[in-house]
Formats: sequence, C-alpha cells, structure tokens
Amino acid sequence: MVEITRERIKEQFPTVALTLLSIVQATALELLWGHISESPHLYEYSLVALTGWLQCIATFFGLVLIWVVYAGNLMRFRWLPTTSDSVYPFVLGVGEFWLVEVLEPAFMGWWYVALALVIGLTTYVSQVSMRQARRDDDNREFFDRVPPAKLRDFIPRVGLVAMLIGIGIVFLLNPELALAKLICCIGVALFLIWQFYSATRFWHAAVTGENV
Repeated sequence: MVEITRERIKEQFPTVALTLLSIVQATALELLWGHISESPHLYEYSLVALTGWLQCIATFFGLVLIWVVYAGNLMRFRWLPTTSDSVYPFVLGVGEFWLVEVLEPAFMGWWYVALALVIGLTTYVSQVSMRQARRDDDNREFFDRVPPAKLRDFIPRVGLVAMLIGIGIVFLLNPELALAKLICCIGVALFLIWQFYSATRFWHAAVTGENV
C-alpha cells in the first residue's frame, strides 16, 4: 500500500507543481504588463526609458527562465516530493513579484537586489530537486553520466549573487549613475541569454543521452 501511494505521489506531483507554478507565473506576467502599460517614463526618448525597457526585457526573460528550469526538472526526472517541494513555487513567486514591483527608475538598486534573490532561490530550488532526483532509481540513466555538484561548482553563482547585491547597493547610494545602469542592464540580459543556452544543453542531454 505504501509503495502504491509513493508511486501515485510521484506520478501526480509534476502536474500539481506545474499547475501551481503556471498560476504564479501568469500573475507575475500580468504585473509586468501592468507596469509597462502604466509607466509613462517608458514612452519617453531618454536614457532612463531605454534602461527601463532593458529592465522589463530582462525581467521577462528571468520569469520565463524560472519556468524553463523548474518545469524542465519536473518533466525530465521523477522523485518522491517533500512538503517543501509544494512550497517552492510560492517562494519563487514572492521573489518574482518583488522583482516586478521595483521596476521603477527610483528603485533600480532594489531591482538588482531582488534579481539576486530570485537567482539565488532558483539555484537553490533547482539543486534540491536535482539532489532528490539523483536518489531515485528512475533517473539513474541520466545521473550515471553526470557527476554530483560539489561546493566549488556553486562559487560562480554565489559570486554572481554577491555582485548583483553589490551593484544594487552602489545604485542605492548613487542613483544618478544613468549610464552605468544601462550597461549593467545589458550585462544582465546577456547573462540570462547564456542561462537559456545552458538550460537547453541540459535538456538536450536528458532527451538524447549525450553528455552535458
């Protein structure tokens, strides 16, 4: 009976989690659209407007990337979820809502702090999911080819989060750095494009059997 329950939970969890995450994502996208339609500064010919649009574009890619990473794990692997697995979409949603809420020129510093939080949360949730999936025999074919992540593998991501927080603090203390804000937004957009590429590689490895 216990084994039947475990299998039922493993089968139903992806559908439940994806449904919940899709609701959170839809709400975040609605908030983003509301910001775009209700922000007059985005429709001016200025450096502030260009930076604002780059922020919106980066935020959009960030929201979609969360979906790609989380949904990709749920579709590729099977594992017995814990209560925390049902809570993670809500936690990610709070980070996403804050990221959209501070999409104002006056809150540029806080936007970078929120972005750092979202990246940190996504990394943590993804790693926890992968660790649980590795323990399940259903995923052995993939994980036999992929070594477990070590602490040093997270140093670049920790450095990125720290850097984004540092940038946010600089902009909070020096809100007049318009050109620097534009350059940093371009850097964020390029980073998110690279993240899409990395997610594509992992997906390809999972469905083709090739090494990552």
